[in-house]
Amino acid sequence: MIKFVTAGESHGKGLVTVISGFPSNLKISQQYINNQLIRRQAGYGRGLRMKIETDSAEILSGVRFGKTLGSPISILVKNSDWENWTERMSVEEIKIESEKITIPRPGHADLVGTLKYNYNDIRNSIERSSARETAARVAACSIARKFLNEFGIEVGSYVESIGGIYPKENFSKEILDGNNSKSFTAEKLNKFSDSSSVRVLDEAQEKKIINKIKLAKKRGDTLGGTFYVIATGVPVGLGSFADYDSRLDAELSKAIMSIQAVKGVEIGLGFETADLFGSQVHDEIVLKENAFTRKTNHAGGIEGSISTGLPIVIRGAMKPISTLMTPLESIDLSTMKKVKARRERSDFVAVPACAVVAESMTAWTLAKFFLYKFGGDSIEETKDNYINYTQKLFGRIKKNFYGR
Repeated sequence: MIKFVTAGESHGKGLVTVISGFPSNLKISQQYINNQLIRRQAGYGRGLRMKIETDSAEILSGVRFGKTLGSPISILVKNSDWENWTERMSVEEIKIESEKITIPRPGHADLVGTLKYNYNDIRNSIERSSARETAARVAACSIARKFLNEFGIEVGSYVESIGGIYPKENFSKEILDGNNSKSFTAEKLNKFSDSSSVRVLDEAQEKKIINKIKLAKKRGDTLGGTFYVIATGVPVGLGSFADYDSRLDAELSKAIMSIQAVKGVEIGLGFETADLFGSQVHDEIVLKENAFTRKTNHAGGIEGSISTGLPIVIRGAMKPISTLMTPLESIDLSTMKKVKARRERSDFVAVPACAVVAESMTAWTLAKFFLYKFGGDSIEETKDNYINYTQKLFGRIKKNFYGR
């Protein structure tokens, strides 16, 4: 089983992640991880923090001469802003009195975290609940992404909407309706979406979104939006209906919902399926080139919690960021009186970055289920197991049912 854990605070010395369970001899480089960290930081509407931080991964263990050893991998992402926070985030007790934050922001973890952990300073809640933590996640999940690439599996994303501004044509509708060609890959999708400052696929939509972000800035407000994550090249058979915690769709949903500010997830047609006849929803099965496929992909690449071999399509919804420059009402915990909420340095919109983080969490989940199925202590052993399964899959089914 692969697993990772992250540690670190938003304004601490840095973020650390430890990853374990990957086979040996997987080629990986710091630059490959850094490329994903750069993508996470991009996007129009980000705050001043992105001008300060230039995230860079330093692999501390588990890799030698550009290949994994099969032992735990540890990665450090330093916080450049730490120099300005050495006293306020000191590990050791300090004699100088530090400002205590007593006013929570509506929509953030400020109040609930303070209540749960019995803090006397909201700063303690702010630091770990911050989406800054996702930098460590992206670093960890880059190992999973590279692992999947070895088997032709790619994960991409794009922003569907920001602030309620949608494109005229929904690209994912084509994927769900089965109109995509074999030449389509998630990697190509990323090249297109990454070229947009807000990671949309429609130039006219991009201009409208940028204007709305400018309006949000002027009003001291924030915006949320929706995004799609699409994985291509995923083989048939990842996941299971046998146990609740082996269901691929359930684990993917959990992974996306674990991202800060994500409030909704759907797979395939998702909630739309509740309004349609079954004949309009279910994907008819066809035989093509000695393989089973579907006329459509309304299920989003997953049936019975098992991958079908078609692109996996996930849609997520991110709420507007909680920190407003024109604050909402709150309560000052030091006086218990009504006040305006505290302002903390923040973004105006982070949906493009959220989509990249969602890619990463999707890659991690797919890699986890891939290794459940194919195992292997080295990448070579995993490839042998994978090839044996995929090359003989149709033949086995044909022999079991057709007798030849």
